[in-house]
Amino acid sequence: MHAVILAGGKGVRLRPYTTALPKPLVPIGDQHAILEIVLRQLSAAGFTHVTLAIGHLGEIIRAYVGDGSQWALTVDYALEESPLGTMGPLLNLRDRLPESFLVMNGDVLTDLDYADVLRRHRESGAPLTIATYARKVHIDFGVLTTDDSKVVAFTEKPSMDYRVSMGVYGVSRSTLEGYTPGLPLGFDELVLDLIRAQNQPHAYDFDGYWLDIGRPDDYDRANAEFTTRKSLLLKGA
Repeated sequence: MHAVILAGGKGVRLRPYTTALPKPLVPIGDQHAILEIVLRQLSAAGFTHVTLAIGHLGEIIRAYVGDGSQWALTVDYALEESPLGTMGPLLNLRDRLPESFLVMNGDVLTDLDYADVLRRHRESGAPLTIATYARKVHIDFGVLTTDDSKVVAFTEKPSMDYRVSMGVYGVSRSTLEGYTPGLPLGFDELVLDLIRAQNQPHAYDFDGYWLDIGRPDDYDRANAEFTTRKSLLLKGA
């Protein structure tokens, strides 16, 4: 099984932690980087080949990960010379990838079964499978519904439930056909194109543990919880 890890971003939202370190290498707990945890999980799940799409401070990631042999993985690299969006790096890799593969952000902390996501993607025949997570958004204000300057409904401080993308995807190589390598391609653009073509992505709903380490408060929470979650996150790794 093959996974592509997107590790080329600048981690702007996580500054100052990412001033000198690429975001996938910020430490979690006393001994591990986020990327190391992900690589351990992928290896334990049966993945054998990982491609790291690197850009900002990519040479540090390359020095840290090497050829991946310490995790029983074969790791190669794709250098992103300029920002290409979430899916853009895959276009340059298309000829190096199998028909079905996993794509994920390099800053995801979760106990998601990556192998099952890819298996379900293959079985579904979908062009794209999106791992999703339930999130509740609390609105701290009274919400008004208006029509022609008249208030027709009012809800005091409502909560709204959504399923959000976890930053983990099952992708079919054929889904990337028709896009130009070297040009940016965002996740949003790909999803909207598939919906317009009535070739809808599938959802893989997950309700376990998940944190997107994108903001300082999420990063602080991850560190605070890691000691009690370590056995869950690194089981079998």
